[in-house]
Amino acid sequence: MLDITQLVKSRRSIRKFKPTRISRDVIRAILDLARWAPSAHNAQPWRLIVIDDKEVKRKLATEMGKTWLSDMRKDGVPRDKAERIMKLESWERSTKSPIVVIACLTMADMHKYPDPRRRKAEYLMGVQSIAAYIQTLLLLAHYQGLSACWICAPLFCQGTVKKALRLPEEFEPQAMIIMGYADEKPQPLPRKPLDEICAFNGWTSS
Repeated sequence: MLDITQLVKSRRSIRKFKPTRISRDVIRAILDLARWAPSAHNAQPWRLIVIDDKEVKRKLATEMGKTWLSDMRKDGVPRDKAERIMKLESWERSTKSPIVVIACLTMADMHKYPDPRRRKAEYLMGVQSIAAYIQTLLLLAHYQGLSACWICAPLFCQGTVKKALRLPEEFEPQAMIIMGYADEKPQPLPRKPLDEICAFNGWTSS
């Protein structure tokens, strides 16, 4: 059993999984416990769509891939290269991951303000709440012996994701989390020194 320090330091972003099926009971237990993540006003503005059906994963991957392919072509990426990237980084990850979770934001229970400044701040608080939920989810999955990767691709094609999954209008896709039993062992990536990212009582330039 991992202590909290080991849990945090040993978690990895995993993109290749064994084809082993994961029961819904296991996934539900992880998602349920992650509800204890902090959120602004305790509004809990997260909504989760869990995809374990192959056809639904294929549909989502196909539609997201079309949008990404279009974006890459607009960026001047040659079609054959764009198609290879899309296949390896979108289609493969989405369709071969045992579990795909789409994390959405809803502002339904967040505070309402008449002015743009506070509306923007409230929206960002909702986004931060979703991030807190996802980080908690990643650690809980790791604790349970599963691996996962947080992917922000839905941000670039929110309308596509909403249409493919028939989501309510107020649901805003924020991230995709792929999950399963790891089939790779990546080495830890370096972290910046604490003194480079942290200062006490104000920031002073060196």
